Amino acid sequence: MSRRLILGGARSGKSAWAEAQAAAQTAPVTYIATAEAHDEGMRQRIELHRQRRPATWACVEEPLALAGRLREVASQSGVILVDCLTLWLTNLLCHPDPQRLSLEREALIEILPKLPGEIILVSTEVGLGVVPMGELSRRFVDEAGSLHQRLAVVCEQVVFVAAGLPLAMKGQLQ
Repeated sequence: MSRRLILGGARSGKSAWAEAQAAAQTAPVTYIATAEAHDEGMRQRIELHRQRRPATWACVEEPLALAGRLREVASQSGVILVDCLTLWLTNLLCHPDPQRLSLEREALIEILPKLPGEIILVSTEVGLGVVPMGELSRRFVDEAGSLHQRLAVVCEQVVFVAAGLPLAMKGQLQ
């Protein structure tokens, strides 16, 4: 059982590095995609990720109920790669039910240590710049920072990726 949190900025190489880590395993891989294609730019990013993934990987799309989906697909002999938590967070911040974010976040934090197999979580680190001026942007940065801190507690490994290079923040690089 292993939990890994992979953080990095936009276009830092975090997803490619996480995918390489998953591909290096002999176990079957399930990729959980959280993105929703609301515009052409996002459609192109999603397609790039699809093209990069091995055809042997199972792919599940889950924009909201991540804890429940993890519970469904986790297995002792498998690897799950979730990409990306900040897109999942955005989906929840924009959800019409304001309580949904809190419920889903707490469910994820609670279930993660109990799941069998290896779980690799990818997320964008957004707390390295200036504090955003807009209310929703500030809330997003605050929520992402809080989520990352809480996940870092329950993950055995935390890696920061910049320029495609991993830096172990917690645990050893494998």
